[in-house]
Amino acid sequence: MDVLVAGGTGFIGTNLCAELAERGHRVTALSRSPDDGDLPPGVEAAMGDVGAYDSIVDTVAGRDAVVNLVSLSPLYQPRGDKSHEEVHLGGTENLVRAAEEGGVDRFLQLSGLGADPDGDTAFIRAKGKAEAVVRSADLDWTIVRPSVVFGDGGEFVEFTKTLTTPYVTGLPGGGKTRFQPIWVGDLVPMLADALEDDAHVGEIYELAGPQILTLADVTELAYAAEGKDVTIVPIPMGLAKLGLSAIDSVPGVPFGADQARSLEFDNTVADNDITAFGHEPAALTTLGEYLGFEGRRSHERAKGTA
Repeated sequence: MDVLVAGGTGFIGTNLCAELAERGHRVTALSRSPDDGDLPPGVEAAMGDVGAYDSIVDTVAGRDAVVNLVSLSPLYQPRGDKSHEEVHLGGTENLVRAAEEGGVDRFLQLSGLGADPDGDTAFIRAKGKAEAVVRSADLDWTIVRPSVVFGDGGEFVEFTKTLTTPYVTGLPGGGKTRFQPIWVGDLVPMLADALEDDAHVGEIYELAGPQILTLADVTELAYAAEGKDVTIVPIPMGLAKLGLSAIDSVPGVPFGADQARSLEFDNTVADNDITAFGHEPAALTTLGEYLGFEGRRSHERAKGTA
């Protein structure tokens, strides 16, 4: 297949581009600044902004498949003048329109757990609205909702350390928010399978890792990997929301009211759809293994096809 990966120079994008190229597909990574990406061998680069239809229409036309990975992080406040609505909804609308008009057959949308047009955060709402655009498209679509993704170049562990301090740290609600993180090396082969196999057309999958961890668990693992202990002091959720709301508009502060609200609900799955791709939770890499605990597996041993 001739595959265009929008957001192909990002964390998940570079890994997926490598996976698809290794499977023999012709892969092009679309990015606003493609020279900034360290693209895998054999992957081409194309410049375009999904927020500007005219900049992508010619690049999308004639492809066999389009993957939409373009996203703003839900962990931090958006930087610059971009909003979740503009990037996730507007960008998806432009990609879908260009794909329909350009004769594209397959469309893979990376969404997020809890995506809901009426959700509690701007990220969740925009992702939910974007899913509606994809579902109504005249394309063979698949939607994947992953839990938080970790791995080299990812931001989940670094976010945790930005939010905390070693030795003694406060966490909203005592860090009881639950996550089910999935390693990027486990996720991208499933994304590639979702693109290749017609059995996945018209399906929405919620994918997560093998363990449910609280934010407190993740904090302890992150600092233990550096040889540091940490004692967690609970901060009442109401007080944390008040504090983050107060600094919501302060320039340079990465957290705000939306991030506080996101810590009020879990990022886990009721049923892990990795089984649709022939996987069982016990075979996936845990965050502890990745960080050097629990008998860490190497990249080659864990993934096999790297």
